[in-house]
Amino acid sequence: MNPNPFEIGYYCDDELKSLGFKSIGTNVKIAKNCLVVGIPNISIGNNVIIDSFCSIIASGSGNLTIGSYVHIASFCHLLASEGIDIKDFSGLSQGVKIYSKTDDYSGNSLTNPTIPNTYKSMKKGRVIINEHSIIGAGCVILPNVSVGEGASIGALSLIVSNLDSWTIYTGNPLKKLTKRSKNLLQKKEAFLMQLEQNKK
Repeated sequence: MNPNPFEIGYYCDDELKSLGFKSIGTNVKIAKNCLVVGIPNISIGNNVIIDSFCSIIASGSGNLTIGSYVHIASFCHLLASEGIDIKDFSGLSQGVKIYSKTDDYSGNSLTNPTIPNTYKSMKKGRVIINEHSIIGAGCVILPNVSVGEGASIGALSLIVSNLDSWTIYTGNPLKKLTKRSKNLLQKKEAFLMQLEQNKK
């Protein structure tokens, strides 16, 4: 018995490999109190952590691809019914919401999942979070958006259109602040080189 019942723990490699993911790498940890729907549509790379109370929905024809060295913090929500890609060395801070499909809020159609699609008009499109992007706490990303490589987005921002690479953004409405340093790429190379040396 766990001596501390408040520490729910993580599913790790052996348990995860038996659950039927489309593909799953090594050193993957998913908190045991996450909601995950559509496991056969989910691919996960190596060295990934998904923290408590995340909800990941990849049911139907949707698919979610998570690269390697990715962290998804607590309370994130990923609606991947039209596809979400989260590429290597990127991260989602607490409470990030990513929607690849949303209702039409204009009043020209009915809304919500209880209504047949005939009576609804949906905004749909794959969301791509490129390598080395970092998404701040509480951000919301709407469908058909590509976050450029190395983009950095401040907390509580709303992202409705494609973002440039290596740029820092913040706010609602979203604004460019400045260019982001690429010095982390040198750190990445040193890190990967050390990993290779450790294998020898």
